[in-house]
Amino acid sequence: MSQGESTAQATPTTISVELGSRSYDILVGRDIIDRAGMEIARRLPDARIAIVTDETVAAHHLTTLVASLDGAGIRHTRIVITPGEASKSFASLERVVDALLESRIERNDAVLAFGGGVVGDLAGFASGIVLRGTHLIQVPTTLLAQVDSSVGGKTGINTPRGKNLVGVFHQPDLVLADAGILDSLPPRIFNAGYAEVAKYGLIRDAGFFAWLETNWRSVAAGWPEREKAIAVACRGKAEIVSEDEREKGARALLNLGHTFGHALEAVTGYSDRLLHGEAVSIGTVLAFDFSFRLGLSGLEDARRVEAHLGEVGLPTRIGQIEGDLPDAATLMHHIAQDKKVAQGKLTFILTRGIGEAFIARDVPSDEVEAFLEEQLAK
Repeated sequence: MSQGESTAQATPTTISVELGSRSYDILVGRDIIDRAGMEIARRLPDARIAIVTDETVAAHHLTTLVASLDGAGIRHTRIVITPGEASKSFASLERVVDALLESRIERNDAVLAFGGGVVGDLAGFASGIVLRGTHLIQVPTTLLAQVDSSVGGKTGINTPRGKNLVGVFHQPDLVLADAGILDSLPPRIFNAGYAEVAKYGLIRDAGFFAWLETNWRSVAAGWPEREKAIAVACRGKAEIVSEDEREKGARALLNLGHTFGHALEAVTGYSDRLLHGEAVSIGTVLAFDFSFRLGLSGLEDARRVEAHLGEVGLPTRIGQIEGDLPDAATLMHHIAQDKKVAQGKLTFILTRGIGEAFIARDVPSDEVEAFLEEQLAK
């Protein structure tokens, strides 16, 4: 790498989420955690920071973040939670809220979510409800969180009745996506995030999906393809969120694969048996197969999507989930609890081909159940 290339790469890519007076930047690059204090101080001078992280991230990366905050003269406290999807619960929310109040957080202070999607969703929710809202900074440490959950203001927790059914829209003031921190992720966790990266190509950017088919190994390996993939995905989400912040229309497209995926997560107990990104991968293939079954898209695109996600190392079929599998009726029960159900009618994100996703309302439940029965029999 030449000196010129190194210098250019040191400057992060900046993507703006345009929401009027509540617009904010996403910074994508390497070693961004080292400059977190400087970037926060520029935007929120005099704010105290309450870091919410989990035990795993704290052990590996908290020292770097704290050094950056100290270097910028930012006062801070920390709240450390147990890692894993089980922490997205009322009990964990209560603990985080109580800790924030005990720290005497004020409205002009900020909660800093430092972790993956679980930390981001939980800390973001706490930030949105404590004192009726504090500032929020997202510093996502997984690929999935960097390209999806940290951007757009969706926060929440799970309940036994379904995933993310309790929460608020609470936009961050800043998102810092450090691509270098992903080097420490286990391959399974990195791959789970890749499902969300591919989603942006499948929704409405066929060229990006084709680029991923050629460059996915380089994305996994690191610079510069990884930064490009993260930036393209974040830009795609920023554009959709700017169009439709509260998911009244186009933003629902971001749920491609999620209606099936959330049901699979529910029946596997929101556990390591099936990670969120793995559920999205299976759900995305199901969405393409279901679209083909309904005569909306061709089989070639469905098989192309399945082949690519499988090549990356993601599960693509329900039968690949370890352990006992539910019947179609049980999956339908969870699908009926999905947030996208409107007036009792099922809403799915279906497709007319790669890059051509659309919102399908009032999908017949008997068609869905029959399709699931076929899939479970494979």
